[in-house]
Amino acid sequence: MTTNVDVAIIGAGHAGLNAVKEVRKVTDRWILINGGPLGTTCARIGCMPSKVAIHLADTYQIRQRLERYGVGGTEHLQIDRQAAMEHVRDLRDTFVDLVLANTTDEMDEEHLVDGYAAFIDSDRIKVGDQIIAPKAVIIATGARSVVPPEWEAADGVLTVDTLFEQERLPESVAVIGLGPIGLEIGQALHRLGIDVTGFDHGERIARIADPAVNRAAIDIFQREFPLLVGHEPSISRRDGGFVVRSGDNQVDVEAIFFAIGRHAHLKPLHLERLGVPLNDQGMPLVDPGTLKLSKRPIYVAGDAVGGIANLQRAAEQGRIAGWNAVHRRQRRYRSRAPMAIIFSEPNIAVVGRQWHTLDPDRTAVAQQRFGPVGRALIMGQNRGLMRVYADRRSGRLLGAAMVGPRCEHLAHLLCWAIESGMTVDRALEMPFYHPVIEEALQDALIELREMLHAKPSRPAWRRLIPRLSSA
Repeated sequence: MTTNVDVAIIGAGHAGLNAVKEVRKVTDRWILINGGPLGTTCARIGCMPSKVAIHLADTYQIRQRLERYGVGGTEHLQIDRQAAMEHVRDLRDTFVDLVLANTTDEMDEEHLVDGYAAFIDSDRIKVGDQIIAPKAVIIATGARSVVPPEWEAADGVLTVDTLFEQERLPESVAVIGLGPIGLEIGQALHRLGIDVTGFDHGERIARIADPAVNRAAIDIFQREFPLLVGHEPSISRRDGGFVVRSGDNQVDVEAIFFAIGRHAHLKPLHLERLGVPLNDQGMPLVDPGTLKLSKRPIYVAGDAVGGIANLQRAAEQGRIAGWNAVHRRQRRYRSRAPMAIIFSEPNIAVVGRQWHTLDPDRTAVAQQRFGPVGRALIMGQNRGLMRVYADRRSGRLLGAAMVGPRCEHLAHLLCWAIESGMTVDRALEMPFYHPVIEEALQDALIELREMLHAKPSRPAWRRLIPRLSSA
């Protein structure tokens, strides 16, 4: 039997759920297909449980600073890692329940189908024994962690998809990949008392393009746990565990945590049956504005599009895909000033234009260290560096990179300013308070203003002209 619908949405993550909100405003003939457990990537395995783990680890880490504040007995503090992980799962389940309560819990069997979808052809989808014939399709299947094929089924191999289900954490871990996920989880595990070593084949961590900020970040985090960068790590089995080699270094560990990226989860869909162009990774060519696949009424939204995962982007793309699936007039997704935040301690943030995209002849760069910032000193978190970029001709803010305290908030201020086209002068007209971390940004802006308004020195031969003419 074939079920005819106006729209089929594949995937009940943030993109898919937001697509449903738009579609159901126009038609009741829609169906949401979801394989596996309900709950978004953010709530179940991503943003939220990872931040709970980071918060627990950072709270436990504070004990190392308490003695200087006059608090004694800190050497007797211990953490029960099993209880800590139970707390992570409890809060994780709360976040998932909050998502489901307002979305899929309200859907009946006619609209919510449990199962994995696969295209039969461009007009039909198979889910188990059911065949669905939609007029339009929205693909919002999310992404999955990348693990080298030879290690996919190995015991002791973890990813962010599986970490929070562990009843017992290993005593030692090699983190392979020091992007945002690897750095956040690596530091959290270290602060929970696990022996952690980080590896990355590149010489950048957390995707920091600015070389000065990258060096500052590596210097800071290497003081906590070893970071072995610049060499491709090799992994082999040994005595029930693993040995990881990088350059001249070798580390024996109980477990491996892979954080080498996430790829769109598209393979089970059999997109090749649609007759549309696919790249080497099986990704279709998608219009970045309408999110439409080729000329067919098939749309792709959220992590399935590829690129850096972001809840807000996934939600907005879901809304646009949902609108476009039921309207002739197509809306377009508009990229905003980019912002990336890593919730390590100290935070790392990159906003606006990245370093490698800047024209050095047209860009002014101000640098501010957090060492002398009063509020950072008070908090005992005065480590880090901020660099802010502005256009020399227009004075407009272009971007920034930073590692330091409370950078998640500084990043928002700068990103809003960049998105609104704010100049350095206009930004300095905004009110600042004291003592706050934002004074570091104020100092960087003042330095930028001085650079932008400095009078260029004239060549020696030009300086002689007035004298010669007046002689």
